[in-house]
Amino acid sequence: MTSPPKATARSWIGLAVLVLPLLLITIDGTVLIMALPAISAELSPTGTQQLWMIDIYSLVLAGLLMATATLGDRFGRRRNLLIGAVVFALASVLGAMATAPWMLIGARALLGVGGAIMMPSTLSLVRNMFLDRQQRRYAMAVWGAMASVGAAAGPIVGGWVIETFSWHAAFLMNIPVMLLLLALGPALLPESRNPGLRRIDIPSVVLSFIGLIGVVYGIKTLTGDKGLALGIAATVVGLIAITLFVRRQLTLPTPLLDVRLFKIRYFRGAVITDVLAIFAMVGALVALVQFLQLVLGLSPLQASVWLMPQAIIAATAAFIAAALVKRLLPAYVIAFGLLIAMTGFALTALLTPTSSPALIAAALGLIALGAGMALTLSNDIIMSSVKPERAGQAAATSETAYEIGTTLGTAVLGGVLVSWYTRTVLAGTQAFDLTADLSERVSSTMAEALLVAAEIGGDTGNALLEVSRSAFTEAITVTGLAGAGVMAFAAAWALVTLRGASAHQDLAAEHERENEVEVRH
Repeated sequence: MTSPPKATARSWIGLAVLVLPLLLITIDGTVLIMALPAISAELSPTGTQQLWMIDIYSLVLAGLLMATATLGDRFGRRRNLLIGAVVFALASVLGAMATAPWMLIGARALLGVGGAIMMPSTLSLVRNMFLDRQQRRYAMAVWGAMASVGAAAGPIVGGWVIETFSWHAAFLMNIPVMLLLLALGPALLPESRNPGLRRIDIPSVVLSFIGLIGVVYGIKTLTGDKGLALGIAATVVGLIAITLFVRRQLTLPTPLLDVRLFKIRYFRGAVITDVLAIFAMVGALVALVQFLQLVLGLSPLQASVWLMPQAIIAATAAFIAAALVKRLLPAYVIAFGLLIAMTGFALTALLTPTSSPALIAAALGLIALGAGMALTLSNDIIMSSVKPERAGQAAATSETAYEIGTTLGTAVLGGVLVSWYTRTVLAGTQAFDLTADLSERVSSTMAEALLVAAEIGGDTGNALLEVSRSAFTEAITVTGLAGAGVMAFAAAWALVTLRGASAHQDLAAEHERENEVEVRH
């Protein structure tokens, strides 16, 4: 068997260009977390609109990834990347110009479209540029490090930008990077496509979009306050659409998503590990960043300083995993990383309304280290389980898992945070004899409770402030312990499903050999 060709210096320089859009796509997933107080002061969105400002980006991105990955496979992944850069830049301009909540939500949705066009191309181009498994693992470590840094750095960038300029600049900062990608991409990135793909099945595109959005919106509604019936209806519609989508893929000669990929044990195990890890990680980030600002009273810039260790750790976690996997099986390293992250979640049990920011930094640092190690190797397993020509579909599946995890983490764990806070603060404020309007405001968000306490003032206002801070801290502890449980389950899942996966062998070739043995028998 001949060894695959080694990557050239141009490939490594191209990788540096390739991770630029990835960094921004992941930053934009979390950058508004820190900007929400400033946006609320200027645009006065409701609590639901605030959640949609964060969620709509990942929701649209997840819903379109399958379709845009197929477009890249068909017409060229580099071309898709550059088209997505144009859409992303235009959406950034619209976001910066928003003067109403619905305009900002619309701009975030269009950013999701641009991100969906670009993101599968970044991972599938890495698969095609680095054919040697050892080199590809380090390339994936760079890719994973940038994804982790982007997610971790979103609130930091948001805090710095808001303090220095305004929340509008959180959108405008995207434009120079997109222009740089458009200038360097054609010269440094090779074009690649799947020569066997001849057509794109439009009904599959529609079914995948309805299915993903239906399920995520349904879960978001069930954890919110819009009613049980709407949440159940949306979830059922989504599940029906996903079922029809899967059945249709099994009958198509060129499916939008080859669902038979999930027959590959390593592929299936790694994808679900990704969803679980990201689900818990994003939920923790949303909760703990709010704790720094709303409970401890730190400014955006002060809060971002305490988040910097997390970003630094996230950048190194991928390379730690790449070094450990030389001596240990990937399943053990992934499970070890997830248990480290579980420990970070468990630290939330120690939180009080007067806790030091250092405790938050320690919790987020452990979560970033463990999740970063796990996600780097799980992504390597996903991409190494398929041949280069199928890289687009594997990349779309991996990134759909990332976005579903992000959206569900915000919706489910964010919903747990909000519902627990609402129930606890309502019980704690019964003795204050608040009007119905004030009671509703206090129980809607912690940010509103701070405003109401300032309006009331005096001893009553101070007492209300203490009750709301205690309620929010308790809600974060409950959310953190739920995240710890998810990480523990993910570690057990990885040990079982990824057992035997090698960091050195070609997993795609190994799978083909297994299929040949099955056929002969």
